[in-house]
Amino acid sequence: MGGAQNDQSIVGRKSHRGKQRTVVVEGNQYFPPEAVKKEALKPSKHTSVCPWKGTAHYYHVEVDGIRNDNAAWYYPEPKPAAAEIKNRIAFWKGVRVDG
Repeated sequence: MGGAQNDQSIVGRKSHRGKQRTVVVEGNQYFPPEAVKKEALKPSKHTSVCPWKGTAHYYHVEVDGIRNDNAAWYYPEPKPAAAEIKNRIAFWKGVRVDG
């Protein structure tokens, strides 16, 4: 089963009943929120701004007691050009996404 992984634990799943459920933007896979294990995401106060997507909000990813700061992000209110990724979650900083 594909997903975003930090060490050996699955954080997100990109398929449901065989259907592709991620949206790829600039090489990043954005998972629907319901496909991500919420217990692995810890709120962060960090934000960043993309000129065409808007303001990204971050989560720390914590798996098996190991925390990866600001390793997941989402756009709660994206600009119109990025509407398809609203509230979807992407990963980076050592979180591997398997397909």
